[in-house]
Amino acid sequence: MASKTKYIFITGGVTSSLGKGIIASSLGKLLQSRGLSVTIQKFDPYLNIDPGTLNPYEHGECYVTEDGAETDLDLGHYERFLNVETSQSNNITTGRIYNNVITKERKGEFLGKTVQVIPHITDEIKSNFYKLGQDGKYDVVITEIGGCVGDIESLPFIEAVRQARWDLGPGNFLVVHLTLIPFLKAAKELKTKPTQHSVKQLLEAGIQPDILVCRTEHPLPADVKRKLALFCNVQLDSVIEAMDAESIYDVPLLMKKEKLDERVLSKLNLKSKSKLDLKEWKGFLGRLKNPTAEVNIGLIGKYVSLPDAYKSIIESFIHASAAAECKVNLVLLSSEEINNGNYSSKLKSLDGIVVAPGFGERGFEGKITTVKYARENQIPFFGICLGMQVAVIEFARNVLKLDQANSTEMDPSTPHPVIALMEEQKKIDQMGGTMRLGSYACDLKKGSKSALAYGKTKIQERHRHRYEFNNDYLEQVESQGMVATGKNPKTGLVEIIELKNHPWFVGVQFHPEYKSTVLKPQPLFVEFIQAALNKKNNK
Repeated sequence: MASKTKYIFITGGVTSSLGKGIIASSLGKLLQSRGLSVTIQKFDPYLNIDPGTLNPYEHGECYVTEDGAETDLDLGHYERFLNVETSQSNNITTGRIYNNVITKERKGEFLGKTVQVIPHITDEIKSNFYKLGQDGKYDVVITEIGGCVGDIESLPFIEAVRQARWDLGPGNFLVVHLTLIPFLKAAKELKTKPTQHSVKQLLEAGIQPDILVCRTEHPLPADVKRKLALFCNVQLDSVIEAMDAESIYDVPLLMKKEKLDERVLSKLNLKSKSKLDLKEWKGFLGRLKNPTAEVNIGLIGKYVSLPDAYKSIIESFIHASAAAECKVNLVLLSSEEINNGNYSSKLKSLDGIVVAPGFGERGFEGKITTVKYARENQIPFFGICLGMQVAVIEFARNVLKLDQANSTEMDPSTPHPVIALMEEQKKIDQMGGTMRLGSYACDLKKGSKSALAYGKTKIQERHRHRYEFNNDYLEQVESQGMVATGKNPKTGLVEIIELKNHPWFVGVQFHPEYKSTVLKPQPLFVEFIQAALNKKNNK
């Protein structure tokens, strides 16, 4: 198969959570900064069709793309680093692969054939490997294979990678293997044996890695690099040191220093289209590391013991803090632990409060208490998705005096359903992939804080929800000072609420964090940080 597009596969060994997504994103950024067009895709070995029905404690955040795909959180890293949108095609699971093959079998496409893992499952995997590169839009497609080499569920993907080398031919295919070099304190020694075994498993599967990227807490001495090269059968200059970094955004520069991009270009017979340009990236890092001010922001949610559950929000604060040149100390607080007896002691040190998205009633009343505190004490407040809905419910209960106001998600029989199930959701009986997902338009009210932040009155933002503001209560809510400043132009769905007579109180039904990138910080986060800074300075 002749291919103009070059394909890079990133595999992992020894342990999970080594950072394949960050290495893929960093390599992609370096190649992009040389004028090449790059995209990254993730193949996950679990049987779920997508991560949409997974508990965040299981898999971290579910990231939503512009086209409404519920995907792995690594796609958020790809977008944040490359500033290029991903889609449904950028995240494939074992569940989707098998579903596609079984659907074809039921249609009779394999009539007379015995359907097997090889060739049918591996062929389906490979067709998805190549899909993004078929129209010649990208010079390079980077494919991250989830899990670890040796995992039973990863075997069909590893076999598909082996076959891809044969399909694509020399100079079009490259395997980067990310591994761990542990340091044993007792022996005061870096150990290469886990990496040797990991590469051995790859070799047994028929794959020779071209480049080794070695995660390590200590610099790799020359003798260790030589040992790795010899026993893993790679060139010495293809053993890349990946030291732990202060920030994930330092990794592209560390990989540049190690010449990862140069090794990739050489092995793929690929030439830069322009001189390497990381000026904007370095500018971002300079602002991030040299703030002129500092604020304390509370992130109130129910999954705070696993920060990956709020990955995009946390990263959005990093992007925005660099833009505002203000260090953000993000304090993660469990809404389950906030109540009427302790809210003041937990919240009084904060300059701004964010109430995070989520589902279900666990920790819900703690969020209500938090919003009430922010509203009454003039603390800058930012509510995202459920956070906006909580703000509406709190306002209805404590300002409109509708004591039992609620969302029908929490109380289906509430006499005042100020938040209710969306009309199109009422006939849905399947959970997976059926929410209001992806990008929708929103018209902003001129002069509102949101319009001032965006600098325009027409925006597009991504959604992931089933419940909405009940417009039957809109007139009543607005009469008391909570204004709908953003609406969907087609449906009238309330997208943004703001409070009058408050320094900065904004709730959004959408997820602004999904579109924040290093070079394009999300404007609401930037303005929220500025409001928190103003609050701190005016204390």
